[in-house]
Amino acid sequence: MSELIRWFQRRRETLALKNIQRHLSITTEIVDDLDKAISAALKEEEKEVQKNIQRITLGEREADALRRKVIDEISNGELPPTDRVDLMDLVKRVDMVADWSREATRILHALPMKRVPESIREEFSEMSRSAKECAASLQQCVNKMMTKPDEALQAADMVEREEEKVDDIHEKARILLGTENLTQAGVAILISELFGAIEMIADACEDACDQVRVIMVRR
Repeated sequence: MSELIRWFQRRRETLALKNIQRHLSITTEIVDDLDKAISAALKEEEKEVQKNIQRITLGEREADALRRKVIDEISNGELPPTDRVDLMDLVKRVDMVADWSREATRILHALPMKRVPESIREEFSEMSRSAKECAASLQQCVNKMMTKPDEALQAADMVEREEEKVDDIHEKARILLGTENLTQAGVAILISELFGAIEMIADACEDACDQVRVIMVRR
């Protein structure tokens, strides 16, 4: 068993681990709020869209602050250098999930949803739900690494399957985007960018789980 896994087992109540779990929880909530924002945008409920975007903005700032705090705590802790780097890399990769969610809201805010064809709207809805499931699976994966390490790799496989589902939806959405008659190039660009940002959320989840695999392999 690696020193890092032993550290998880001995230090479950330390501030560093509490902050890692809090950072992960906030990140999962951010992706959930993005799904709510997209759902509200599809219904043209502007107040609800703005409410969720505001929650995401505040959540992403809190996640950034926690990331910096965790890295400082790990840097000054008792772990060997390799384990410190592994854990820092994991926290940074999880943080990218929050960053891409925030980027998605910037695009969503600029996109006039009234001009988005119904077929593409359906793909936005399906893709954001799948990204939310991917983030929830990531949270389960990291938590299992810290509490039930023997189950962590199975949870990582679940994240990978969810990420592949997002990829499949994105491929379908690209085909639709190529066949729909969109009269404004700006709208088409924003649609493509929003699909891309949602896919990057899932990719960031998979990257974080790849780091879990690295940590587990070092056992």
